[in-house]
Amino acid sequence: MSLIGRSVRRTEDRKLLTTGGVYTDDIVLAGCLHLVPVRSTAAHARIEAIRTEAAAAVPGVVAVLTAADVDLPPLLPPASTLRQDMPQPLLAGPVTRYVGEAVAAVVAESRAAAETAAALVAVDLTALPPLVDPEEAAADTLLLHPEAGTNTALKLAFARPPGRADIFSGCEIVVRQRMVNQRVAACPLETRGGIARWEDGRLVYQAGGQAPHLWRDALAAALGVEPSAVRVVTPDVGGAFGSKAFPATEDVLVCWAARRLDRPVRWRESRTENLTVGGHGRGQVQEAELGGTRDGRILAYRLSVVQDAGAYPRIGAVLPFWTRTMLTGPYVIPKARFTSSSVVTTTAPVGSYRGAGQPEAVAALERMVDRFAAEIGMDPAEVRRRNLIPRDRFPWTTLTRATYDSGDHHAALERLLAAAGYPALRAEQLRRRERGDTLQLGLGLSVFAELTGADMRPEHAEVTLGVDGRFVATVGTCGHGQGHPTAWAVLAAEALGVEPGQVEVRQGDTDALPEGGGTGGSRSLQTGGLAVHQAALALVEEARMRAGKRLGVDAELVAFDGGRFLTPGQDGAEPGREELSWAELATDGPIRGSAVYRPGGGTCSSGAHLAVVEVDVETGRTRLVRLVAVDDAGVLLNPLLAEGQVHGGLAQGIGQALFEEAGFGPDGTPLHPDLHHYAFVSAAELPFFETLAMQTPAPGNALGVKGIGESGAVGVPPAVQNAVVDALSHLGVTHIDMPATPERVWQALQNATPTP
Repeated sequence: MSLIGRSVRRTEDRKLLTTGGVYTDDIVLAGCLHLVPVRSTAAHARIEAIRTEAAAAVPGVVAVLTAADVDLPPLLPPASTLRQDMPQPLLAGPVTRYVGEAVAAVVAESRAAAETAAALVAVDLTALPPLVDPEEAAADTLLLHPEAGTNTALKLAFARPPGRADIFSGCEIVVRQRMVNQRVAACPLETRGGIARWEDGRLVYQAGGQAPHLWRDALAAALGVEPSAVRVVTPDVGGAFGSKAFPATEDVLVCWAARRLDRPVRWRESRTENLTVGGHGRGQVQEAELGGTRDGRILAYRLSVVQDAGAYPRIGAVLPFWTRTMLTGPYVIPKARFTSSSVVTTTAPVGSYRGAGQPEAVAALERMVDRFAAEIGMDPAEVRRRNLIPRDRFPWTTLTRATYDSGDHHAALERLLAAAGYPALRAEQLRRRERGDTLQLGLGLSVFAELTGADMRPEHAEVTLGVDGRFVATVGTCGHGQGHPTAWAVLAAEALGVEPGQVEVRQGDTDALPEGGGTGGSRSLQTGGLAVHQAALALVEEARMRAGKRLGVDAELVAFDGGRFLTPGQDGAEPGREELSWAELATDGPIRGSAVYRPGGGTCSSGAHLAVVEVDVETGRTRLVRLVAVDDAGVLLNPLLAEGQVHGGLAQGIGQALFEEAGFGPDGTPLHPDLHHYAFVSAAELPFFETLAMQTPAPGNALGVKGIGESGAVGVPPAVQNAVVDALSHLGVTHIDMPATPERVWQALQNATPTP
């Protein structure tokens, strides 16, 4: 029986739950120094002086470094489309542009000594005006990088049909809404950090990251060496969610310090550092208009985005590209327009976070569909039903030239409504409204499309049979909790005719495999998984050739069945008496199969989510009481792993909708320095998830698989947000920005004008 489609338990969990994983902090390196950054306490200031004498006198301190010591150029923005005159220095000077920016670094024999000394570094600052509001930044009244002459790092636009004609002409109803898709912190269990050492002029960097080969190339470029002079090794990784997709300035700094001091150096950020500077996602201000007819047809949609890039444009500044790409979502919308400006502010740089640009598009569109439904007095489910892309229209090319390879949005919506008992929920909602209950019921829908594996990077894999009869699969992806060791072992075992337990999966070492694309953007299975599958098939062919020589027949006559190689029977039709096992073939030496999988295109995952909330109209408190999710990620390799990915994404999406926000005061001071102030979602705030899986195969790859890792975070935030607004719509509430905190909900009720 095929292993594909079976719920195989994660093989890596026994180690994680007993002896534990090996994370960066678990690695002991003799003679290793510790680096601790000294961070700015001002969002925008001129650095007048940095006094290091007291810090240098602390026993164990080896060096106190400032910008004057660093002989590397600032880091350029990572994409050529971004303005290259807004680079980020490894240590700030002469100006600091956000609270938490490293202005100096202490290197000492112990972390305790480094922390003690860092607290003694005196930094004299002259305050400059802060620039926290991205919309204010877009006006260029105050320039954060004067040499650039603008605060805008990237502008994007799109119009279909082209021209300046009013796309809303002919619409009977047009609704408008300003929305804030707030910053959120990735909050991985393991914060960022790494260990650098130089051996014979070659850097070895051990760090928890998502893409070792991309890290290798980025570190090499920053340090001014060839990629061959850098080896990146990734141990176990305690979560990432996009925040570890690329090396940080601190990673480059610690590698540089190790070279300068000719000793191994390590760093590890604290939880406060991680929350304030360790990578935020989202951060968009959106102005949207949606128009259509009174019978529920959507005719036109416009979205204008101001993207907060933080003080230096990194990958977050590029994310509006994906917001634009997914502009029209799963709907047939004849006309659409999009503009965006990514601007710098005196806040920590914005990075990628689960979904990276696509959740922002879904949140805006799904909110506007609900606003439109309320305006025309039609149930939100019916509006969606009338505008979804029909199944028989796939593959579908959107106005923004995104290709959806396959899907069935109508089936997902109908299955969701049936599973949730939607009519009964609406009836209960009406009863509560008629009684004037304190706890009002709200229903929120979201139907979404998501491009997965769309980066088009090739992926590499190698599967080897050793002389001990064991198989090793070496991969270019880099899982950090998704279950890759189990999934890749299953894929290799399926092709090899063995049990998954016979396959060891290795990842995270750039010396073990020449190239790799890493893990992110829901790409791993449909690139890395297929590379493993192809490498295993290549191993079978190599083994077939060896078997032919051992059996004295042409290789093409050797049959492979159930992990054994057989000669043809006497009549040439049936397997004969002679056969060889994998173990027998291995006695002649290792056998190796390798593959480079080059995707022909991305895939389109999709789904429909329904949130049911209770909102206390006296206090504004919201409780999520039900969450039903239908997700379609093509053929499911392992339904158990897929469901785990959905659960994690749903939890993070609910966190954004109801609790989490990385905010700043008017002076740029972070308001979320620890988990006492950042409302990180936990199991206590979540209901039991009701998940259903659809499987519309992807036509573009041999396994029919699509991505599943980000679907929950993409689809659920607007479902929960819509539910909160729906609970209060009869009281005149038309919109509440995320997160729908009790204070924000209560204030919306105070400002509302009741519906007649």
